[in-house]
Amino acid sequence: MPNKASARKALRQSKKNAAANLFRRDAFRNAIKKAVKATSKADAMKLVIIAQKALDKAAQRGVIKKNTAARKISRLMSKIRAMK
Repeated sequence: MPNKASARKALRQSKKNAAANLFRRDAFRNAIKKAVKATSKADAMKLVIIAQKALDKAAQRGVIKKNTAARKISRLMSKIRAMK
């Protein structure tokens, strides 16, 4: 346990930020999974928009880097284009 007040505050902030980051990370991961598992290409395109928004938001908040988000979007779009 931290002894100083500033260390206690830092610990509180760290826990709060970790929870927020986990929420954002889960949001984009679940969005990607739903888009890949979509049965039709039209449904997949709707879900891709949601996944792209979640990835961009995570990159904007610093959960993942901007290039990582771009790479994941690119790979997701490749999978969707390959669908029947």
